[in-house]
Amino acid sequence: MNKVWFITGASRGFGVLTAQKALERGDFVVATARDPQTVIAALGEHPNLLALRLDVKLEAQAITAAQQAVARFGRIDVLVNNAGYGLLGAVEEANAEEVRALYETNVFGLLNVSRAVLPVMRKQGSGHVMNISSVGGYSSYAGWGVYGSTKFAVEGLSEAMTMELEPLGIKVTVVEPGFFRTDFLDATSLVSTRERIESYAATVGAMRDFAAGANHAQPGDPLKLAGALLQLADSDTPPTRLQLGSDTVARVRAKNQHVEKEMAEWLDVALSTDHDDVQKKSA
Repeated sequence: MNKVWFITGASRGFGVLTAQKALERGDFVVATARDPQTVIAALGEHPNLLALRLDVKLEAQAITAAQQAVARFGRIDVLVNNAGYGLLGAVEEANAEEVRALYETNVFGLLNVSRAVLPVMRKQGSGHVMNISSVGGYSSYAGWGVYGSTKFAVEGLSEAMTMELEPLGIKVTVVEPGFFRTDFLDATSLVSTRERIESYAATVGAMRDFAAGANHAQPGDPLKLAGALLQLADSDTPPTRLQLGSDTVARVRAKNQHVEKEMAEWLDVALSTDHDDVQKKSA
């Protein structure tokens, strides 16, 4: 049975490529963006495509878009929470306005859309939510702390959603892309903190230089990522987490090893904090 996709941030990047691949195989796509004309410009007119206006920061728009999707296609099988952007700068450099704006889109926007679509999936007793995180949502980097914190939030939400929604027939996967050759590092997608503190030149400054040099030279192929999302949607037993890109795989493995090493070194202290009447169990 052909699937009905609901994709946010669908005018470019992962969103538009996933929409394109889904349409090519005969699926139905609700592709949303702040300006739906940008979706049509990217994908063209298509009988299986419904381009809708959606600023994920506006929950009322999310509810309306979900209603329009069901009115057109009858259901929603796959939700791809893809809308988001990056903030490059040290944690101290990021001011309250920059942090709040980032959370409004990357976290609160994802929640707005999820609350709008999940009632549809619960009524169906089926569906698959794909929350687009980042390698930075599993292992943080200097210069990406605030951005990474939004993706850490997405990871935590996704883990809980997996447990809450599985009994209702709904699957949840948090997708962790590494550095892919999209416009993510362009000024059109990436915001840099207004303040720059010289003390962070060796860490965050070096990351700014890396980001400028890596733009459109990243190792990941976004078209292959879109294909992986279709494969994920077709799986009867999708993972809670899906790491995409060799850089993500290497980073996740390194962090897991580091956490295990530190925990082993501090295990006696970790276990010493239980009450005396609690039986101690070694890891």
